[in-house]
Amino acid sequence: MNKQETYQYLKDHNIPFEITEHPAVYNMEELESIDLPYPEGDAKNLFVRDDKKKNYYLITVKGDKRVNLKDFRKTHGLRPLSFASPEDLKKYMDLTPGAVTPLGLLNVEEAPITLYLDSEFKDSIIGIHPNENTATVWLKGDDLVALLRENGCEVEIVEI
Repeated sequence: MNKQETYQYLKDHNIPFEITEHPAVYNMEELESIDLPYPEGDAKNLFVRDDKKKNYYLITVKGDKRVNLKDFRKTHGLRPLSFASPEDLKKYMDLTPGAVTPLGLLNVEEAPITLYLDSEFKDSIIGIHPNENTATVWLKGDDLVALLRENGCEVEIVEI
């Protein structure tokens, strides 16, 4: 799904959202230079895999948080984790580096990917890319979770 198709998908599913268009950003530092309406809701996304390349995970946290993958895997009973390759990102979520987003889970057809969503997004706004890194979509975290679960995505709400 491209950006426009993502917007239409959200409209078709009656998900209220706002859009902030901006130049392409590839990391959190670049995003800091953009005037965002809800900076407290901005999300950082980590696409990781286990050491056997059998299980893939998307970890979505508040933009100012850091995730220690070693601690994360121990807490959640997972095998050792490392970042997935750009090729895996394209293959499984049809995304490119810099455009990683929970909305990319709507593109997943082959390998199931579990989303671990920071509990701080529950009952609050979340800002994520619409499958392209030239905009941020703002919506309720609860609406995102409901939409993804409705589409068969496994979503775990966790404290990070």
